Amino acid sequence: MRRSLLASMLLSGLLLAVPVVAQEPTASSPAARLADVALPTALDRVLRDYEQAWRTGDAKALAGLFAEDGFILQSNQPPVRGRAAIEAAYAGQGSSPLRLRALAYAAEESTGYIIGAYTYGSNVGDTGKFTLTLKRVAGGPWMIFSDMDNTNTPPRSR
Repeated sequence: MRRSLLASMLLSGLLLAVPVVAQEPTASSPAARLADVALPTALDRVLRDYEQAWRTGDAKALAGLFAEDGFILQSNQPPVRGRAAIEAAYAGQGSSPLRLRALAYAAEESTGYIIGAYTYGSNVGDTGKFTLTLKRVAGGPWMIFSDMDNTNTPPRSR
């Protein structure tokens, strides 16, 4: 009796472990590059103006692309809110050839978004990805309400 109880427990343990083992990820292969989507001119302007301001290291111009109450949400940094704080956060950044590409977008009346990927210079492949949420006052230009980005590289272990 004792032996059959022990055997039942071992068999039950093995059966419970099989689904876990079966779900273990195999060696990961790189994801296929998602295709670019063409943006309407008014949305594309946001990306091109961002690239230009970044390339010249112009923190004031970068902040000017944001709504007055906008956010930047960068990896490993606390959120930053407000145009003046965004300008301060971007001070000293940039001056490299940033390339932004859109993967998806939507826009209606006064709100929209762009989901995209970015890289720098002549790098092959994407360095990271971003989401921009956008807003505008009727008839006005699209402004960035929030910019959330992160890199494609895994965090370093300590």
